[in-house]
Amino acid sequence: MIFIDLHLHSTSSDGTLAPRDLVVRGKRRGLSVMSLTDHDTTEGVNEFLTACNKLGVRGVSGVELSAEFNGVMHILGYRINVESPLFQKHMKDLREGRDERNIKICEKLQKLGMSVSIEEVRAEANGDVVARPHIARVLIKKGYVQNMWQAFDRYLGHDASAYVPRYRLSPEVCIDVIQKADGVAVLAHPAQTTDDYGVLVDILKQLKSLGLWGIECLSPSHSSQQIFQYLRIAKEMDLFTTAGSDFHGTNRPSVSMGIRVKTDFLPWARLGISL
Repeated sequence: MIFIDLHLHSTSSDGTLAPRDLVVRGKRRGLSVMSLTDHDTTEGVNEFLTACNKLGVRGVSGVELSAEFNGVMHILGYRINVESPLFQKHMKDLREGRDERNIKICEKLQKLGMSVSIEEVRAEANGDVVARPHIARVLIKKGYVQNMWQAFDRYLGHDASAYVPRYRLSPEVCIDVIQKADGVAVLAHPAQTTDDYGVLVDILKQLKSLGLWGIECLSPSHSSQQIFQYLRIAKEMDLFTTAGSDFHGTNRPSVSMGIRVKTDFLPWARLGISL
């Protein structure tokens, strides 16, 4: 058995640990394999992989793309060639879309009577990629809300008063751009996409026809019944199964990194590593 985590976020998106510090934490917890999968960016990957090499942890370059879907659909990409021009073009488009979204959220908050500027949010991010948790921290510091949960429930979450949807790629483009960057595409936390197993199978059939490689079956957010069903579906559909915590540091304090799996859990060579 080995201890792994293929779904981790750093300060390059909405996590609270820098890429290097994420590896340090993982090493201390005994992780053998880690993948940095920040939202719509690979800006932290080089720092992450350098730290993995120095600390003796097997690192996999990754990303988590938000796909255009009637609901939530996140697609993980593993063993990404981060230097791919096509891939980086899409990352640039997503980054610009995120920046525009942050400005619009601040404008909405101002219309609601709150003094929150994009400059204050950028200062809160302190050089990291600006994301909604940074806006939430400004709201907390100014006394508009008491905690992160309240900030998202009232203002920043889906259907909340200051929510602004972000620019997303279609599922087809997500999978295509991952494959063209020599990576493999995996549906993240399927329970967030749908809680109907029949609907999930239909979605997976469509995604597999586009080149989907796997499904994230093992996650602390999944119940034992969900894990059983996801493993069954993956086997029936000939999809690989992956494991990840969706760790965000103190932005999600209830989530700890690391999941124990069998050594032959995945074809590690396809992910560019050997055990």
